[in-house]
Amino acid sequence: MNSIKRAVHRPPRRRLAVAGAITAGALLLAACGDGNMAGMDHGGESRESSPTASGKAGADRAPGAFNDADVAFAQGMIPHHQQAVEMSALAEGRASGAEIKALAVEIEKAQDPEITTMRTWLSAWGEPESAGEDMPGMDHGSGDTAGMMSGQDMRELTAAKGADFDKKFARLMIEHHNGAIAMARDERRDGDNAAAKKLAAEVIEAQTAEVEQLTAILDQL
Repeated sequence: MNSIKRAVHRPPRRRLAVAGAITAGALLLAACGDGNMAGMDHGGESRESSPTASGKAGADRAPGAFNDADVAFAQGMIPHHQQAVEMSALAEGRASGAEIKALAVEIEKAQDPEITTMRTWLSAWGEPESAGEDMPGMDHGSGDTAGMMSGQDMRELTAAKGADFDKKFARLMIEHHNGAIAMARDERRDGDNAAAKKLAAEVIEAQTAEVEQLTAILDQL
Protein backbone atom coordinates (compact mmCIF):
# COMPACT_ATOMS: atom_id res chain seq x y z
CA MET A 1 0.00 0.00 0.00
CA ASN A 2 2.84 2.42 0.84
CA SER A 3 4.53 1.66 -2.47
CA ILE A 4 1.27 2.45 -4.28
CA LYS A 5 1.05 5.86 -2.51
CA ARG A 6 4.64 6.66 -3.48
CA ALA A 7 3.86 5.78 -7.08
CA VAL A 8 0.82 8.04 -7.03
CA HIS A 9 2.56 11.08 -5.50
CA ARG A 10 5.86 10.92 -7.41
CA PRO A 11 4.65 12.23 -10.83
CA PRO A 12 3.07 15.48 -9.44
CA ARG A 13 6.38 16.39 -7.75
CA ARG A 14 8.19 15.84 -11.03
CA ARG A 15 5.66 18.03 -12.84
CA LEU A 16 6.13 20.80 -10.24
CA ALA A 17 9.91 20.65 -10.57
CA VAL A 18 9.72 20.84 -14.37
CA ALA A 19 7.23 23.71 -14.18
CA GLY A 20 9.51 25.57 -11.76
CA ALA A 21 12.51 25.12 -14.04
CA ILE A 22 10.54 26.38 -17.05
CA THR A 23 9.37 29.46 -15.11
CA ALA A 24 12.90 30.25 -13.90
CA GLY A 25 14.24 29.84 -17.43
CA ALA A 26 11.59 32.14 -18.85
CA LEU A 27 12.41 34.82 -16.27
CA LEU A 28 16.13 34.56 -17.05
CA LEU A 29 15.50 34.89 -20.80
CA ALA A 30 13.25 37.89 -20.22
CA ALA A 31 15.92 39.56 -18.07
CA CYS A 32 18.65 38.90 -20.63
CA GLY A 33 16.47 40.32 -23.38
CA ASP A 34 15.85 43.58 -21.54
CA GLY A 35 18.01 46.24 -23.16
CA ASN A 36 17.74 48.46 -20.06
CA MET A 37 19.44 46.08 -17.63
CA ALA A 38 21.75 47.97 -15.27
CA GLY A 39 25.38 47.18 -15.76
CA MET A 40 24.96 45.79 -19.31
CA ASP A 41 26.58 48.80 -21.00
CA HIS A 42 30.30 48.20 -21.40
CA GLY A 43 31.74 51.22 -23.14
CA GLY A 44 28.88 52.41 -25.36
CA GLU A 45 28.63 56.15 -25.97
CA SER A 46 25.18 56.49 -24.38
CA ARG A 47 24.40 55.21 -20.87
CA GLU A 48 21.39 55.22 -18.57
CA SER A 49 21.22 56.69 -15.07
CA SER A 50 20.20 54.43 -12.20
CA PRO A 51 16.38 54.07 -12.24
CA THR A 52 16.29 54.05 -8.43
CA ALA A 53 18.43 57.17 -8.06
CA SER A 54 16.83 59.07 -10.94
CA GLY A 55 13.35 58.51 -9.60
CA LYS A 56 14.02 60.11 -6.23
CA ALA A 57 13.96 63.76 -7.20
CA GLY A 58 12.23 64.01 -10.56
CA ALA A 59 13.84 65.99 -13.37
CA ASP A 60 16.67 67.27 -11.16
CA ARG A 61 18.08 63.73 -11.26
CA ALA A 62 18.56 64.05 -15.05
CA PRO A 63 16.96 60.68 -15.85
CA GLY A 64 17.51 58.98 -19.18
CA ALA A 65 20.48 58.59 -21.45
CA PHE A 66 23.75 60.40 -20.80
CA ASN A 67 27.24 60.27 -22.26
CA ASP A 68 30.80 61.35 -21.50
CA ALA A 69 30.12 64.93 -22.65
CA ASP A 70 27.29 65.24 -20.10
CA VAL A 71 29.56 63.96 -17.33
CA ALA A 72 32.40 66.29 -18.38
CA PHE A 73 29.99 69.25 -18.49
CA ALA A 74 28.78 68.66 -14.92
CA GLN A 75 32.26 67.88 -13.56
CA GLY A 76 33.72 70.98 -15.19
CA MET A 77 30.87 73.37 -14.48
CA ILE A 78 30.68 72.62 -10.73
CA PRO A 79 34.11 74.13 -9.87
CA HIS A 80 33.51 76.85 -12.46
CA HIS A 81 30.26 77.88 -10.75
CA GLN A 82 31.90 77.59 -7.33
CA GLN A 83 34.54 80.12 -8.31
CA ALA A 84 31.90 82.50 -9.70
CA VAL A 85 30.04 82.27 -6.39
CA GLU A 86 33.29 83.00 -4.49
CA MET A 87 34.02 85.99 -6.70
CA SER A 88 30.49 87.32 -6.25
CA ALA A 89 30.65 86.94 -2.47
CA LEU A 90 33.62 89.32 -2.46
CA ALA A 91 31.45 92.17 -3.80
CA GLU A 92 29.78 92.71 -0.45
CA GLY A 93 31.94 95.20 1.45
CA ARG A 94 34.26 95.80 -1.53
CA ALA A 95 32.20 96.95 -4.53
CA SER A 96 31.19 100.59 -4.82
CA GLY A 97 28.71 100.40 -7.71
CA ALA A 98 25.12 99.40 -6.98
CA GLU A 99 24.89 97.57 -10.32
CA ILE A 100 27.94 95.42 -9.56
CA LYS A 101 26.56 94.58 -6.11
CA ALA A 102 23.16 93.63 -7.52
CA LEU A 103 24.67 91.53 -10.30
CA ALA A 104 26.93 89.69 -7.84
CA VAL A 105 23.87 88.75 -5.77
CA GLU A 106 22.08 87.47 -8.88
CA ILE A 107 25.09 85.34 -9.89
CA GLU A 108 25.18 83.72 -6.44
CA LYS A 109 21.43 83.09 -6.44
CA ALA A 110 21.50 81.48 -9.89
CA GLN A 111 24.66 79.40 -9.73
CA ASP A 112 24.54 77.99 -6.20
CA PRO A 113 21.40 75.88 -6.87
CA GLU A 114 22.85 74.76 -10.21
CA ILE A 115 25.88 73.35 -8.37
CA THR A 116 23.54 71.24 -6.23
CA THR A 117 21.63 70.08 -9.31
CA MET A 118 24.77 68.98 -11.15
CA ARG A 119 26.06 67.15 -8.07
CA THR A 120 22.75 65.29 -7.98
CA TRP A 121 23.15 64.31 -11.63
CA LEU A 122 26.63 62.91 -11.10
CA SER A 123 25.43 60.91 -8.11
CA ALA A 124 22.56 59.45 -10.15
CA TRP A 125 24.96 58.64 -12.99
CA GLY A 126 27.40 56.92 -10.63
CA GLU A 127 30.16 59.37 -11.56
CA PRO A 128 32.60 61.26 -9.27
CA GLU A 129 32.17 64.99 -8.76
CA SER A 130 35.67 65.68 -10.04
CA ALA A 131 37.49 64.16 -12.99
CA GLY A 132 40.84 65.54 -11.81
CA GLU A 133 42.97 68.16 -13.48
CA ASP A 134 42.67 66.74 -17.01
CA MET A 135 38.96 67.35 -17.56
CA PRO A 136 37.86 66.87 -21.18
CA GLY A 137 36.18 69.82 -22.83
CA MET A 138 37.74 72.36 -20.48
CA ASP A 139 40.42 73.82 -22.77
CA HIS A 140 39.11 76.35 -25.26
CA GLY A 141 42.40 77.69 -26.55
CA SER A 142 42.57 80.81 -24.42
CA GLY A 143 45.45 79.59 -22.27
CA ASP A 144 43.16 79.52 -19.21
CA THR A 145 40.91 76.65 -18.24
CA ALA A 146 37.50 77.82 -19.47
CA GLY A 147 38.05 81.31 -18.08
CA MET A 148 38.88 80.16 -14.56
CA MET A 149 40.72 82.71 -12.40
CA SER A 150 44.23 81.98 -11.20
CA GLY A 151 45.15 82.17 -7.55
CA GLN A 152 46.83 85.51 -8.26
CA ASP A 153 43.66 86.85 -9.91
CA MET A 154 41.62 85.90 -6.85
CA ARG A 155 44.13 87.46 -4.46
CA GLU A 156 44.12 90.73 -6.42
CA LEU A 157 40.32 90.79 -6.51
CA THR A 158 40.15 90.13 -2.77
CA ALA A 159 42.57 92.99 -2.07
CA ALA A 160 40.73 95.50 -4.30
CA LYS A 161 38.08 97.96 -3.09
CA GLY A 162 35.77 100.59 -4.51
CA ALA A 163 36.04 101.44 -8.19
CA ASP A 164 39.18 99.30 -8.49
CA PHE A 165 37.21 96.26 -7.32
CA ASP A 166 34.36 97.06 -9.72
CA LYS A 167 36.75 97.18 -12.68
CA LYS A 168 38.56 93.98 -11.74
CA PHE A 169 35.31 92.17 -11.00
CA ALA A 170 33.73 93.18 -14.32
CA ARG A 171 36.82 92.27 -16.34
CA LEU A 172 37.41 88.94 -14.62
CA MET A 173 33.75 87.91 -14.61
CA ILE A 174 33.44 88.61 -18.33
CA GLU A 175 36.33 86.24 -18.95
CA HIS A 176 34.88 83.72 -16.52
CA HIS A 177 31.41 83.85 -18.11
CA ASN A 178 32.84 83.48 -21.61
CA GLY A 179 34.52 80.26 -20.46
CA ALA A 180 31.23 78.94 -19.09
CA ILE A 181 29.44 79.85 -22.32
CA ALA A 182 32.02 77.91 -24.33
CA MET A 183 31.59 74.87 -22.06
CA ALA A 184 27.82 75.09 -22.37
CA ARG A 185 28.05 75.26 -26.16
CA ASP A 186 30.18 72.10 -26.11
CA GLU A 187 27.45 70.41 -24.04
CA ARG A 188 24.73 71.55 -26.44
CA ARG A 189 26.70 70.11 -29.35
CA ASP A 190 28.02 66.88 -27.82
CA GLY A 191 25.78 66.05 -24.86
CA ASP A 192 23.03 63.43 -24.80
CA ASN A 193 21.10 64.13 -21.60
CA ALA A 194 18.05 66.38 -22.07
CA ALA A 195 18.25 68.00 -18.61
CA ALA A 196 21.98 68.75 -18.98
CA LYS A 197 21.48 70.25 -22.43
CA LYS A 198 18.61 72.37 -21.11
CA LEU A 199 20.81 73.74 -18.31
CA ALA A 200 23.54 74.45 -20.85
CA ALA A 201 21.08 76.50 -22.91
CA GLU A 202 20.08 78.45 -19.79
CA VAL A 203 23.75 79.12 -18.96
CA ILE A 204 24.35 80.45 -22.47
CA GLU A 205 21.31 82.75 -22.34
CA ALA A 206 21.84 84.09 -18.80
CA GLN A 207 25.59 84.56 -18.95
CA THR A 208 25.58 86.10 -22.41
CA ALA A 209 23.19 88.76 -21.05
CA GLU A 210 25.44 89.27 -18.00
CA VAL A 211 28.52 89.65 -20.19
CA GLU A 212 26.73 92.43 -22.08
CA GLN A 213 25.76 94.07 -18.79
CA LEU A 214 29.29 93.79 -17.39
CA THR A 215 30.78 95.19 -20.62
CA ALA A 216 28.49 98.20 -20.39
CA ILE A 217 29.49 98.74 -16.74
CA LEU A 218 33.18 98.42 -17.59
CA ASP A 219 32.81 101.01 -20.38
CA GLN A 220 31.49 103.51 -17.82
CA LEU A 221 34.22 102.98 -15.22
